[in-house]
Amino acid sequence: MELRHLLYFKTVAEELHFRKAALKLFISQPPLSRQIRELEEELGARLFERNNKQVSMTPAGHYFKKRVDAIFSILTESKQMVKELHDNLSGELRIGYISSTYHPHLMDTLQEMRNVFPFLTVKLFEIPTIKQVKALEDGKLDIGIMRAPVHSEKLEVLTLFHDPFIVVFPENTPAVKYQSNLGKYLSSQPFIFFNRDYAPVYYEKLIEVCQRLGFIPEITHEANNVHSILRLVAHGAGVSILPRTVRDHFPNLSLKYLELPGLSETTEVVLAHKPHQNEAITWFSSRFSAYFKA
Repeated sequence: MELRHLLYFKTVAEELHFRKAALKLFISQPPLSRQIRELEEELGARLFERNNKQVSMTPAGHYFKKRVDAIFSILTESKQMVKELHDNLSGELRIGYISSTYHPHLMDTLQEMRNVFPFLTVKLFEIPTIKQVKALEDGKLDIGIMRAPVHSEKLEVLTLFHDPFIVVFPENTPAVKYQSNLGKYLSSQPFIFFNRDYAPVYYEKLIEVCQRLGFIPEITHEANNVHSILRLVAHGAGVSILPRTVRDHFPNLSLKYLELPGLSETTEVVLAHKPHQNEAITWFSSRFSAYFKA
Protein backbone atom coordinates (compact mmCIF):
# COMPACT_ATOMS: atom_id res chain seq x y z
CA MET A 1 0.00 0.00 0.00
CA GLU A 2 1.36 3.37 -1.04
CA LEU A 3 0.34 6.91 -0.18
CA ARG A 4 -1.11 7.37 -3.66
CA HIS A 5 -3.56 4.53 -2.98
CA LEU A 6 -4.83 6.41 0.06
CA LEU A 7 -5.07 9.67 -1.89
CA TYR A 8 -7.01 7.96 -4.70
CA PHE A 9 -9.37 6.33 -2.19
CA LYS A 10 -9.91 9.60 -0.30
CA THR A 11 -10.73 11.49 -3.51
CA VAL A 12 -13.22 8.85 -4.75
CA ALA A 13 -14.81 8.73 -1.28
CA GLU A 14 -15.28 12.52 -1.34
CA GLU A 15 -16.58 12.69 -4.91
CA LEU A 16 -18.48 9.34 -4.99
CA HIS A 17 -17.89 9.47 -8.73
CA PHE A 18 -14.93 7.82 -10.47
CA ARG A 19 -14.81 10.15 -13.45
CA LYS A 20 -14.95 13.31 -11.36
CA ALA A 21 -12.34 11.89 -9.01
CA ALA A 22 -10.07 11.04 -11.95
CA LEU A 23 -10.37 14.59 -13.28
CA LYS A 24 -9.51 16.00 -9.86
CA LEU A 25 -6.47 13.73 -9.65
CA PHE A 26 -5.38 14.54 -13.23
CA ILE A 27 -5.40 10.88 -14.29
CA SER A 28 -7.70 8.85 -16.52
CA GLN A 29 -10.53 6.76 -15.08
CA PRO A 30 -9.24 3.19 -15.89
CA PRO A 31 -6.00 3.56 -13.89
CA LEU A 32 -7.96 5.03 -10.98
CA SER A 33 -10.39 2.11 -10.96
CA ARG A 34 -7.45 -0.30 -11.10
CA GLN A 35 -5.73 1.37 -8.14
CA ILE A 36 -8.92 1.15 -6.06
CA ARG A 37 -9.29 -2.56 -6.90
CA GLU A 38 -5.67 -3.16 -5.87
CA LEU A 39 -6.34 -1.39 -2.56
CA GLU A 40 -9.47 -3.46 -1.94
CA GLU A 41 -7.58 -6.66 -2.72
CA GLU A 42 -4.81 -5.75 -0.30
CA LEU A 43 -7.31 -4.89 2.44
CA GLY A 44 -9.47 -7.93 1.71
CA ALA A 45 -12.62 -5.81 1.80
CA ARG A 46 -14.86 -3.92 -0.59
CA LEU A 47 -14.72 -0.19 -0.03
CA PHE A 48 -17.25 0.93 -2.64
CA GLU A 49 -20.49 -0.38 -4.08
CA ARG A 50 -21.09 0.38 -7.78
CA ASN A 51 -24.74 -0.04 -8.82
CA ASN A 52 -26.30 1.52 -11.92
CA LYS A 53 -23.45 3.96 -12.21
CA GLN A 54 -23.99 5.02 -8.59
CA VAL A 55 -21.06 4.86 -6.21
CA SER A 56 -21.46 4.50 -2.45
CA MET A 57 -19.19 3.45 0.38
CA THR A 58 -19.54 0.21 2.25
CA PRO A 59 -19.38 0.15 6.06
CA ALA A 60 -15.73 -0.86 5.69
CA GLY A 61 -15.25 2.09 3.35
CA HIS A 62 -16.73 4.54 5.85
CA TYR A 63 -14.43 3.26 8.60
CA PHE A 64 -11.39 3.34 6.32
CA LYS A 65 -12.24 6.91 5.24
CA LYS A 66 -12.07 8.11 8.85
CA ARG A 67 -8.66 6.50 9.31
CA VAL A 68 -7.34 7.90 6.03
CA ASP A 69 -8.57 11.38 6.93
CA ALA A 70 -6.66 11.13 10.21
CA ILE A 71 -3.50 10.07 8.34
CA PHE A 72 -3.72 13.04 5.96
CA SER A 73 -4.37 15.37 8.89
CA ILE A 74 -1.13 14.17 10.52
CA LEU A 75 0.69 14.62 7.22
CA THR A 76 -0.56 18.19 6.90
CA GLU A 77 0.52 18.99 10.45
CA SER A 78 3.92 17.40 9.81
CA LYS A 79 4.39 19.45 6.64
CA GLN A 80 3.72 22.62 8.61
CA MET A 81 6.20 21.52 11.28
CA VAL A 82 8.87 20.89 8.63
CA LYS A 83 8.20 24.30 7.10
CA GLU A 84 8.67 25.95 10.50
CA LEU A 85 11.92 24.09 10.94
CA HIS A 86 13.04 25.23 7.50
CA ASP A 87 12.06 28.83 8.23
CA ASN A 88 14.21 28.88 11.36
CA LEU A 89 11.22 29.03 13.68
CA SER A 90 12.86 26.31 15.70
CA GLY A 91 16.40 25.40 16.51
CA GLU A 92 18.48 27.75 18.67
CA LEU A 93 18.53 31.48 19.31
CA ARG A 94 21.82 32.47 20.94
CA ILE A 95 21.69 35.75 22.86
CA GLY A 96 24.72 37.42 24.41
CA TYR A 97 24.53 40.04 27.15
CA ILE A 98 26.79 41.72 29.65
CA SER A 99 25.93 41.57 33.34
CA SER A 100 25.22 45.29 33.68
CA THR A 101 22.69 45.23 30.81
CA TYR A 102 20.65 42.30 32.10
CA HIS A 103 17.11 43.68 32.23
CA PRO A 104 13.72 42.34 33.44
CA HIS A 105 12.30 43.09 29.98
CA LEU A 106 14.58 40.40 28.60
CA MET A 107 12.70 37.74 30.57
CA ASP A 108 9.36 39.29 29.59
CA THR A 109 10.33 39.11 25.92
CA LEU A 110 11.56 35.52 26.17
CA GLN A 111 8.32 34.42 27.86
CA GLU A 112 6.29 35.96 25.04
CA MET A 113 8.61 34.37 22.52
CA ARG A 114 7.75 30.89 23.75
CA ASN A 115 4.16 31.43 22.59
CA VAL A 116 5.20 32.73 19.17
CA PHE A 117 8.05 30.23 18.57
CA PRO A 118 7.22 27.18 20.72
CA PHE A 119 9.92 25.02 19.12
CA LEU A 120 12.72 27.53 19.60
CA THR A 121 15.45 26.93 22.18
CA VAL A 122 16.98 30.12 23.58
CA LYS A 123 20.49 30.11 25.03
CA LEU A 124 21.85 33.06 27.05
CA PHE A 125 25.55 33.82 27.36
CA GLU A 126 27.11 36.45 29.63
CA ILE A 127 29.93 37.79 27.44
CA PRO A 128 31.74 41.19 27.41
CA THR A 129 30.98 43.60 24.59
CA ILE A 130 34.20 43.08 22.60
CA LYS A 131 33.78 39.30 22.59
CA GLN A 132 30.09 39.62 21.74
CA VAL A 133 30.92 41.67 18.65
CA LYS A 134 33.40 39.03 17.47
CA ALA A 135 30.95 36.19 18.19
CA LEU A 136 28.20 37.98 16.25
CA GLU A 137 30.49 38.55 13.28
CA ASP A 138 31.58 34.89 13.32
CA GLY A 139 28.00 33.58 13.56
CA LYS A 140 28.47 32.15 17.07
CA LEU A 141 25.83 34.50 18.49
CA ASP A 142 22.56 35.64 16.90
CA ILE A 143 21.81 38.69 19.07
CA GLY A 144 23.97 40.79 21.37
CA ILE A 145 22.82 43.12 24.15
CA MET A 146 25.73 45.33 25.11
CA ARG A 147 26.98 48.85 25.68
CA ALA A 148 28.09 51.16 22.89
CA PRO A 149 30.26 51.82 21.05
CA VAL A 150 30.07 48.79 18.77
CA HIS A 151 32.89 48.95 16.26
CA SER A 152 31.75 46.68 13.41
CA GLU A 153 30.61 47.31 9.85
CA LYS A 154 29.06 43.83 9.73
CA LEU A 155 26.40 44.44 12.37
CA GLU A 156 23.18 46.40 12.65
CA VAL A 157 23.01 48.29 15.93
CA LEU A 158 19.78 49.45 17.57
CA THR A 159 19.71 51.83 20.53
CA LEU A 160 17.63 50.51 23.43
CA PHE A 161 18.10 53.27 26.02
CA HIS A 162 20.61 55.66 27.59
CA ASP A 163 21.58 54.71 31.12
CA PRO A 164 22.77 57.42 33.57
CA PHE A 165 25.24 56.64 36.36
CA ILE A 166 24.76 56.30 40.11
CA VAL A 167 27.15 55.97 43.04
CA VAL A 168 26.85 52.74 45.05
CA PHE A 169 27.72 52.69 48.78
CA PRO A 170 27.46 50.11 51.56
CA GLU A 171 24.06 50.48 53.22
CA ASN A 172 25.49 51.75 56.52
CA THR A 173 27.34 54.71 54.94
CA PRO A 174 26.17 57.95 56.66
CA ALA A 175 24.81 60.40 54.09
CA VAL A 176 26.43 63.34 55.84
CA LYS A 177 29.88 62.07 54.85
CA TYR A 178 29.39 62.67 51.14
CA GLN A 179 26.68 65.32 50.93
CA SER A 180 28.98 68.36 51.29
CA ASN A 181 31.63 67.32 48.73
CA LEU A 182 30.96 64.06 46.91
CA GLY A 183 34.14 64.12 44.81
CA LYS A 184 36.36 64.67 47.84
CA TYR A 185 34.66 61.87 49.75
CA LEU A 186 34.90 59.40 46.86
CA SER A 187 38.57 60.21 46.28
CA SER A 188 39.33 58.86 49.75
CA GLN A 189 37.38 55.61 49.29
CA PRO A 190 38.60 52.29 47.86
CA PHE A 191 36.93 51.80 44.48
CA ILE A 192 35.54 48.65 42.89
CA PHE A 193 35.42 48.65 39.08
CA PHE A 194 35.06 46.36 36.09
CA ASN A 195 38.28 44.72 34.98
CA ARG A 196 40.03 46.92 32.42
CA ASP A 197 40.94 44.02 30.10
CA TYR A 198 37.41 42.60 30.34
CA ALA A 199 35.62 45.83 29.34
CA PRO A 200 38.22 48.43 28.27
CA VAL A 201 35.82 50.95 26.70
CA TYR A 202 33.41 50.77 29.60
CA TYR A 203 36.31 51.09 32.04
CA GLU A 204 37.47 54.30 30.35
CA LYS A 205 33.90 55.64 30.47
CA LEU A 206 33.77 55.09 34.24
CA ILE A 207 37.13 56.80 34.72
CA GLU A 208 35.77 59.76 32.72
CA VAL A 209 32.73 59.94 35.01
CA CYS A 210 35.01 60.03 38.06
CA GLN A 211 37.05 62.84 36.49
CA ARG A 212 33.86 64.80 35.87
CA LEU A 213 33.16 64.46 39.59
CA GLY A 214 36.62 65.85 40.31
CA PHE A 215 38.69 62.88 41.42
CA ILE A 216 40.78 59.95 40.20
CA PRO A 217 39.59 56.67 41.75
CA GLU A 218 41.84 54.44 43.83
CA ILE A 219 40.86 51.09 42.34
CA THR A 220 41.44 48.33 44.88
CA HIS A 221 39.20 45.59 43.44
CA GLU A 222 38.26 44.66 39.87
CA ALA A 223 35.55 42.20 38.81
CA ASN A 224 34.10 40.81 35.59
CA ASN A 225 30.40 41.14 36.40
CA VAL A 226 28.12 43.62 38.10
CA HIS A 227 26.85 41.18 40.72
CA SER A 228 30.37 40.62 42.03
CA ILE A 229 30.94 44.38 42.23
CA LEU A 230 27.71 44.94 44.13
CA ARG A 231 28.43 42.12 46.58
CA LEU A 232 31.88 43.56 47.28
CA VAL A 233 30.34 46.97 47.95
CA ALA A 234 27.63 45.45 50.17
CA HIS A 235 30.32 43.75 52.27
CA GLY A 236 32.13 47.06 52.82
CA ALA A 237 35.06 46.52 50.43
CA GLY A 238 34.58 49.92 48.81
CA VAL A 239 32.29 52.02 46.65
CA SER A 240 31.52 52.01 42.94
CA ILE A 241 29.87 53.94 40.13
CA LEU A 242 27.51 51.90 37.98
CA PRO A 243 24.65 52.36 35.48
CA ARG A 244 21.36 53.21 37.18
CA THR A 245 19.50 50.14 35.85
CA VAL A 246 21.50 47.80 38.09
CA ARG A 247 19.75 49.32 41.10
CA ASP A 248 16.63 47.25 40.49
CA HIS A 249 18.36 43.99 39.62
CA PHE A 250 19.59 42.99 43.10
CA PRO A 251 17.10 44.33 45.66
CA ASN A 252 18.25 41.95 48.42
CA LEU A 253 21.76 43.38 48.68
CA SER A 254 22.51 45.86 51.50
CA LEU A 255 23.33 48.90 49.38
CA LYS A 256 22.70 52.63 49.21
CA TYR A 257 22.48 54.50 45.90
CA LEU A 258 23.05 58.13 45.02
CA GLU A 259 21.87 59.57 41.72
CA LEU A 260 23.96 62.15 39.88
CA PRO A 261 21.41 64.52 38.30
CA GLY A 262 24.06 67.12 37.42
CA LEU A 263 26.11 64.64 35.42
CA SER A 264 25.30 64.54 31.69
CA GLU A 265 27.38 61.41 31.02
CA THR A 266 25.36 58.29 30.21
CA THR A 267 26.09 54.90 28.73
CA GLU A 268 24.17 53.68 25.67
CA VAL A 269 22.68 50.19 25.80
CA VAL A 270 22.26 48.66 22.34
CA LEU A 271 21.10 45.52 20.59
CA ALA A 272 23.19 44.20 17.70
CA HIS A 273 22.85 41.46 15.09
CA LYS A 274 23.81 40.73 11.52
CA PRO A 275 21.54 42.24 8.84
CA HIS A 276 18.97 40.13 6.93
CA GLN A 277 18.36 37.69 9.76
CA ASN A 278 15.60 35.12 10.26
CA GLU A 279 12.11 35.76 11.57
CA ALA A 280 12.92 34.87 15.18
CA ILE A 281 15.73 37.43 15.38
CA THR A 282 13.56 40.07 13.73
CA TRP A 283 10.71 39.37 16.15
CA PHE A 284 12.94 39.45 19.24
CA SER A 285 14.65 42.69 18.20
CA SER A 286 11.35 44.41 17.53
CA ARG A 287 9.59 43.20 20.68
CA PHE A 288 12.50 43.75 23.08
CA SER A 289 13.21 47.26 21.80
CA ALA A 290 9.49 48.16 22.00
CA TYR A 291 9.62 47.83 25.80
CA PHE A 292 12.00 50.80 25.96
CA LYS A 293 9.86 53.01 23.73
CA ALA A 294 6.71 52.68 25.79
